[in-house]
Formats: sequence, structure tokens, C-alpha cells
Amino acid sequence: MIEKIKETASYLSKLTGAKPEVGIVLGSGLGGLVDEINVSHKLPYQDIPNFLASTVEGHAGHLIFGELGGKQVIAMQGRFHYYEGYPLQQITFPIRVMHLMGAHTLFVSNAAGALNPAFEVGDLMVIRDHINLFPDNPLRGPNLDELGPRFPEMSETYCKTLIKKAKQIATQHKIKFQSGVYIGSPGPTLETPAEYRMFRILGADSTGMSTVPEIIVARHAGMKCFGISVITNLSEPSEMEKPTTHEEVQEVAGAAASKMTLIFRELIKDL
Repeated sequence: MIEKIKETASYLSKLTGAKPEVGIVLGSGLGGLVDEINVSHKLPYQDIPNFLASTVEGHAGHLIFGELGGKQVIAMQGRFHYYEGYPLQQITFPIRVMHLMGAHTLFVSNAAGALNPAFEVGDLMVIRDHINLFPDNPLRGPNLDELGPRFPEMSETYCKTLIKKAKQIATQHKIKFQSGVYIGSPGPTLETPAEYRMFRILGADSTGMSTVPEIIVARHAGMKCFGISVITNLSEPSEMEKPTTHEEVQEVAGAAASKMTLIFRELIKDL
């Protein structure tokens, strides 16, 4: 694995000449942030050695290099998911490549269902912590000592300083802003009402099928992390009068993307 990570990082460095400071992962319907990046290179995943292919609608499948907020960034326009059949070590491979290329901070976004009854469709929820319900861990197996410790510490998984600054930015721009705990599960089925109730009992405020493995790997490497969930549907059982579709999730995410983009841009500018 370490040799493949080095091979890919070396290939991208030679091809682009980039020295990214910040990594970004864009979730379902949230790829519009790329329009804010002064793009120098846009590479389809299938053209990158050792990369997977994104198979989900709403995930464009491009690795973007460029400048955002005065910083050099590397952005995934579309991510990989456990439910696509990929092992977690492969899903999180790009995060390790970002780190090896120089990225010290990771920004992640996702489309999520609300568990907290105070949330509304279109809200932004800054992720202050997460619960891992994936049936595996991307760090399982021999530890890659060059990248991080055997037992990474996770007491401050999401950077408190960035969270505080994000709230200030949201207040300044009159953006409704929530904070909460994200629970990640494997999918691809959407949760049953009983599962939603269980997630809420466990202490989660939003739920989705991504993000947690990426954050685990980033923290293993010592990267600072910041994440936003765009609330695309209400998952509280009393609100589940009709099924949620992936198309609706993308539509709501797209509508909220400009608010998320503003927060990401201003945070990156201030790093």
C-alpha cells in the first residue's frame, strides 16, 4: 500500500508540479465548489495510477488542482463509498496521497439526513464529532508507520479552531448554521425508522454513508479536519411521510452548495 501511495503521489507531483496545502472532498451534489477554484489541472480518476472509479450519480470523478482562498488545494470532485464494493483502505487512498503531497488540512462535505428534530432541509451542520458504524476500519491490518501511529488519538477529531471560525463566518454572512454529531454507516439502503431512532439514541444529529473513513485516515496522518453536512432530508420518523430519493438529495445539496462554498473559501483563506 505505501508503495502505491508513493507511486501515485509522485505521478501527480511530476504531472502537475503542485504542492497542495489543503485537501477537499466534495459529496453528493456538492461538486460546484470547483467553480470557485482557479483550476490548474483537472484529472479524471481513471487516468490516475491506483485510483478507483466513482460510480455514483452526483460524483463527477475528477481530481482538481488549483488555488482557492489564496492556498494551493487538491480537491476530489466526487468520492468513493463502501457500498460501491470497495475496501475502506482503497476508499481512503486519495487522502493518503493528498497528505504525502503536502496537504496538512482536510475539508470534507457530505449530503446527510437529519436526525435532530431541530434541523431543517437545507441547513448546514458543522461536524463536531462522529460515530463510526462501518463494519471495518481503514487502519485495520499492518500499520503504515511512515504515515502515522498504530493507535491514533481521536479526542479532537474535528479542529475546534476551524469550527469556531466557521461559526463566525456563518454569523457574519447570515447563514443558518447547526453543529452536531455525524453517524456514518455502510449503506446503500437508506435507514429504517427504527434505525433512525437508534441513531438518535446513540447521540447522532445527522446520518450518511461516507466521511468517517476519510477522517480516520486523515487524523492518523496528523491532518487537521473540518467537515460540513448539508441536510438534504428529514430522517426523524414522524417526518418520514414519503421516501427520500437520491435525486432529491442532489437537488437540495446543490441549492445549499453556495453557502458551504463560502464557508470553505473563507476558512481556507484564513489558514
